[in-house]
Amino acid sequence: MTSGDKAAAADVQSGTAGEDAGTGQAVVAAWNALGPLMDLVTPMALRVAATLRLADFMPDDGAGEGAAIGDLAERAGADPDALARMLRHLVQHGVFTEKGPGQFAVNETAALLRTGQPAALWLDLDGFGGRMDLAFTGLAHTVRTGEPAWEQVFGQPFWAYLDANPAISASFDATMAVDAGNAAVADGYDWTTVRHVADIGGGTGTLIAEVLRRNPHLRGTLADLPETAGRARQYLAGLGLDGRCEIIGQSFFSPLPPGADAYLLSRVIHDWDDAAATAILRRCAEAAGSTGRVLVIESTAAAGDPAAFAEMNLRMLVLAGGRERTIDDYSALAADAGLQVTVVHDITERHVIIECVPI
Repeated sequence: MTSGDKAAAADVQSGTAGEDAGTGQAVVAAWNALGPLMDLVTPMALRVAATLRLADFMPDDGAGEGAAIGDLAERAGADPDALARMLRHLVQHGVFTEKGPGQFAVNETAALLRTGQPAALWLDLDGFGGRMDLAFTGLAHTVRTGEPAWEQVFGQPFWAYLDANPAISASFDATMAVDAGNAAVADGYDWTTVRHVADIGGGTGTLIAEVLRRNPHLRGTLADLPETAGRARQYLAGLGLDGRCEIIGQSFFSPLPPGADAYLLSRVIHDWDDAAATAILRRCAEAAGSTGRVLVIESTAAAGDPAAFAEMNLRMLVLAGGRERTIDDYSALAADAGLQVTVVHDITERHVIIECVPI
C-alpha cells in the first residue's frame, strides 16, 4: 500500500467514524426528545401494581421491614421473580421502596394505589378505568377511520359492552362518581327557584344526593338505565333520601318524566356525537315544557386547561365517538333541540353549568 493509499484509507475511516458519531448523537437526541413521551413500561407496571392490589399487602415505608417478595407474590397471585423485576422498575421511578433485598414497602406515591383511593379505581386493568386506557391500543384504527376504537379492541361498541358486562358497568358507575364536583354543583347554583330537579343519566345518585342534602326544600327524580338505577336506589336509601327522590330505570333517548323545574345532564352530552346529543337534549326540552330549564354540566375549551381538554376530546372519540365542545358548540346543539343558552355558570376550574330554556 502506498503512502497515498494509506492516506485515502485514513480519510475513509475518519469519515466513517464521523458518520457513526453523528448517527449516535442523533439517536441520543431522539431518545431524549421522545423517551418521556413514548414509555409504556412504567404506565403498564403502575396499572399492574394497582390491579394486583400490591400496596394493600405492604407496610408503610417507615414501619420497619418491608414485605417479603415471596409473601407478596403469594397474596397477589403472581410469579415472584417477575413481580420483583416489576417492583424494582417502579422503585426506580419513585413508586414503592426496597428496604432490603426482596423487602418492599409503600412510600407516599405508592399509597395512592391502595384500595379506596381514586387512583386505584382508575388504574385497575380489571375495571373500567384500566379498560378505558387499553382502548387506546386501537388509536390507529380511530385515526384512520374516525370511528371509536373500543369495538375494535373489545369486540363490542362501548355502551353494548357495558350492558353485556355487569361488573365493568358497575365499575364505570363507580368511576364516574369519583371527582364529579358534586359539592360545587350543589353550592354553585341558585336552587332557591327550583322545587323539583331531575338528574338524567344520573348514575348511582351521587350528584343528586349532594344537591338534595344541601337544599332541603328540593324533591328529586333520577333516571338511568335499570341496572344503574337499582344501584342509585340503594345508595339514596342508605342516605335516607329515597323518600325525596324517585328513581326511574329507563334510557334518556325515551320520553322523560315531565314536571321537573330543572333537568340536569352532568357529563352526559360529551359521551355522544352531535346527532345523539341533540336527541338527548330534545327529550329534556320536551319534559321541561315551557317553564322548565335544562342544566348541562360539562368541561369546555374555555375552562383554562387546554391540555386536559385536548386529551379528553381524544378520549371521548376513542371510547364512544363522543367529543368535548366549546360554549358555541353547546349553544348550537341546544338550538337544534329547541333550547337557548341563557347563562353559563363557572362552578369549578374544569366544569361549567350551561343553563338552557325553551326557545
